[in-house]
Amino acid sequence: MTPRTFANSLRGFIEVAACAISASAAVESGKQPDARALRRLGIDPERFRQIRRS
Repeated sequence: MTPRTFANSLRGFIEVAACAISASAAVESGKQPDARALRRLGIDPERFRQIRRS
């Protein structure tokens, strides 16, 4: 791997991890996660809103 490719891969990993942490924190506090974070995680925001919490 070239340094540029490694840096891009690392940046992508960190971005996905940050989105997962952000979405998890929002759900834990009873809020709707940011749509952009959900899309980055591969989750359709509209479908996520349809999930019923008990």
